[in-house]
Amino acid sequence: MLYLASQSPRRRDLLSQLGLQFGLLDVDVPEQRLPGEPPETYVSRVAREKAGAGLLAVVANPSAVVLGADTEVVLDDRVYGKPADADDAARMLAQLSGRTHRVISTVWLVSAGRELHATSISDVTFEELTPERIAAYIATGDCFGKAGAYAIQGRAAPSSPISPAASPE
Repeated sequence: MLYLASQSPRRRDLLSQLGLQFGLLDVDVPEQRLPGEPPETYVSRVAREKAGAGLLAVVANPSAVVLGADTEVVLDDRVYGKPADADDAARMLAQLSGRTHRVISTVWLVSAGRELHATSISDVTFEELTPERIAAYIATGDCFGKAGAYAIQGRAAPSSPISPAASPE
């Protein structure tokens, strides 16, 4: 049985789109970068800790496989997690404006006898964003619960009329 150790609606949607049946696990893993920890290492560690915490929750099921994942936005070695509020989201988007940043995503699959992981790193470039465009995007609420205050598959897609105009390279 596959379990998702995440409350992310996007991850649930992705697994559903793949036609997979899965259970949900609510894990509480601190997402704090350690001093000097490289961003890629941080993202992988958090994803693995989520998967490991999930496996502990279903340890009685020997056929359990748990998926843990994490995604972070990185600009100039600074990790941009989820914004705390609208002001934080506006600050993040203003800092990303007109710049290229990295989006690091890592997934871990763990079971009683095996661990597998994969990491994807994408370079994303934002157009210059006006304060009005940032405010319009934030007003949609699409910035909350997402690293860097956006998700490329949502209203941040380049084709969206209120996009902050992110484009993967």
